[in-house]
Amino acid sequence: MSRTSRRALLLAVPAAILLALAPSTASAYPNPGTVTGSTVVHDPTMIRTSAGRYLLYATGGGLAYRTSTDRVAFGSGSDAFTTKPSWWSSYATEAWAPDISYHGGKYLLYYAVSTFGSNKSAIGLAGSSTGLPGSWSDYGVVYTSTTASDYNAIDPNLFVDDDGKWWLSFGSWWTGIKMIRIDPSTGKQYSGDTTRYSLAYRPTGTKAVEAPYIVKRNGYYYLFASYDTCCAGTSSTYKVKVGRATGVTGPYYDKSGVAMTNNGGTAVLETHGSVIGPGGQSIMNDSDGDLIVYHYYDGNDSGTPKLGINLLNWSTGWPVAY
Repeated sequence: MSRTSRRALLLAVPAAILLALAPSTASAYPNPGTVTGSTVVHDPTMIRTSAGRYLLYATGGGLAYRTSTDRVAFGSGSDAFTTKPSWWSSYATEAWAPDISYHGGKYLLYYAVSTFGSNKSAIGLAGSSTGLPGSWSDYGVVYTSTTASDYNAIDPNLFVDDDGKWWLSFGSWWTGIKMIRIDPSTGKQYSGDTTRYSLAYRPTGTKAVEAPYIVKRNGYYYLFASYDTCCAGTSSTYKVKVGRATGVTGPYYDKSGVAMTNNGGTAVLETHGSVIGPGGQSIMNDSDGDLIVYHYYDGNDSGTPKLGINLLNWSTGWPVAY
């Protein structure tokens, strides 16, 4: 069955039935859609240009690049930055977890520069008229954290609300997911509101929550995040969870009513079969619906990180991958 026909079928199913069919065990989660070619990625973010070309950037080097014309066959090219900005050297030698979007006739790329396990980190910003490798202009540092901070300035995601306000969520471990307001004229923190809002936190047990991504659907704000351990190949325990709120700064609650600032989160994707540790997700609206774009570790290929893409169905009021 094609993606389009499968989506049409699911949309025709009454919400109560679909809710009953929602995954209750890890084995019930869908496999990724078919992708081929250059599909080894971490923390992918993807956008479709007006000409129909998919541009995908991911963690590594000067931000790894993949491209496709059909969302199936992916090729690779040069990194976003052919020359790395000099300020990166204060934090690391490579960039992580990019977030691509298009606003005001320009592609924007937020990203993080850090080292594994450290919160001496910085979020950077670049702009481009085409979104292609080598075309990005460095706009410098947006936000930072230090080893004395109780948060980590990595994994940025830009959200533009219906009222025109810009918000940047970010964070990893420590005291969880944070958000700041952004000035649309600069892409950096808005001087009229310097509050650092808290969106998700795990106050007991592991602190492992990171990689926020926010969308607004049917009057609710939905916060997707990655929970547990990334980057350990077949030993990874990463999973994607979600909560929703009536305001962009929260509070966000899961389907059971548990706050995301108190270990809450409803599962969207978890390990199943050879698909191990899905996470590092972004959400993209395409011509056939919303996509969740993520990486997972391939249990059939020695834990190699691969690109995963699934459609999302919202008919229950909660995102269900298919």
